[in-house]
Amino acid sequence: MDEVMKRPTNPSVLVADDQADVREALRMLLKAEGMGAVGVDGPATALEQARRRSFDAALIDLNYTRDTTSGEEGLELLEQLRQHVPEMPVIVMTAWGNVPLAVEAMRLGAADFIEKPWENMRLMGVLRAQIALGESARRQRRLEAENALLRGDEPDALIAESAPMRRVLDLIARIAPSDANVLVLGENGTGKGVIAQRIHALSPRAERSLVKVNMGGIAESVFESEMFGHVRGAYTDAKGERIGRFELADGGTLFLDEVGNVPASQQPKLLRVLEDGEFERLGCSRTQSTDVRLVSATNADLDAEVAAGRFRKDLLYRLNTLEVRLPPLRERRDDIPPLARAFLARSAARHGRDPLHLTASAERALLAWRWPGNVRELQHLMERAALLAEHDQVSAAALTFGAPGEVDAGGGRDFEGMTLDQAEAVLVQRALERHEGNLQQAADALGITRQTLYRRMEKHGLRDTAGHAD
Repeated sequence: MDEVMKRPTNPSVLVADDQADVREALRMLLKAEGMGAVGVDGPATALEQARRRSFDAALIDLNYTRDTTSGEEGLELLEQLRQHVPEMPVIVMTAWGNVPLAVEAMRLGAADFIEKPWENMRLMGVLRAQIALGESARRQRRLEAENALLRGDEPDALIAESAPMRRVLDLIARIAPSDANVLVLGENGTGKGVIAQRIHALSPRAERSLVKVNMGGIAESVFESEMFGHVRGAYTDAKGERIGRFELADGGTLFLDEVGNVPASQQPKLLRVLEDGEFERLGCSRTQSTDVRLVSATNADLDAEVAAGRFRKDLLYRLNTLEVRLPPLRERRDDIPPLARAFLARSAARHGRDPLHLTASAERALLAWRWPGNVRELQHLMERAALLAEHDQVSAAALTFGAPGEVDAGGGRDFEGMTLDQAEAVLVQRALERHEGNLQQAADALGITRQTLYRRMEKHGLRDTAGHAD
């Protein structure tokens, strides 16, 4: 059975040489320097060990019993190690002082070379330098992979003045310090990702990575590669190695959004890593271990999915050690105005606008809307308002509720859920636009006098299309 691949406290070196006394001398030297060594007598055994466990470096002879002078066996082993374990530095040894052979080894990817008989000080200096460089390269690859995932993310506002959200935050404060897995439930757009960030920030893992994965955006065919990584050559287009999300999140938090979309065929693989903390990169038999705190989110009814046979019950048990249920925005009305102001300020700053303010009529309209898209809909609404606002104030008439282009059965805006003030503002604005700012024609179309139209425009903060305030 494969050994679990863990980064050891002390560096571990794979030593390949067909002479037992050489292997023993190197083992004793490395032990005295605080390093572990696994000695093997030939290329086949070296490859087997490299596939089974992780080493910080390999020290390999270029000549073995089959051919003691050409170095072909050693060069072939070097190429195979570079193919199967590209992140491991390989240092070659040769007893012949053969400079062309050493040059060829370096060309094939050797990190450095040592001549036999070696000088202990030089050998240990080379080993330490290459182990340090290898660790630095691993950290760099990890940072690059993290940055690729996290680039462009910005923290969302966490505003919780309403009683339902205060209860949610109190629950999070109690559960965040633990390592228990958390399942966040709520409608689309309620801010489940923000809650995952909060849990991570309040946990002992806050200094490590929070890695986010949209499970609904991962095709079944690439699930293993995305989650567990792959090695070069694992499949046709695998030109290099890839670090998976579980490996990236090691020591930190892994956030699985839309976890209800994990394909049934992949659920056992996800369950295994949650149960054992072990996985293999695609195309590699070495078992790696990972230590992650899992936060999942879904708007699906997972109990119903379990009953329908589409979601594993044992996987659900692993996901929902603790549950957090987020209320929809319509149930947290006290949060709507401060959220809207925060989103408006952020959008104005992003688009280079002077500070914008919501009028009283706009806040009344926001409170009256039904918010089918929850906090995300409010955020998008404020983004549009910041882009389209002509002055420093955003009135009710400037708010475009619903998704862009949403219409009712009559071909107009959906008035269901609007207040009379909101509907009136929309109708007045539409009449002004249709009649290109001709106030008398707009008033006639609305069935009111010109003076009444003036009052309605003033009430809703409207202007005619020619840009004149009334």
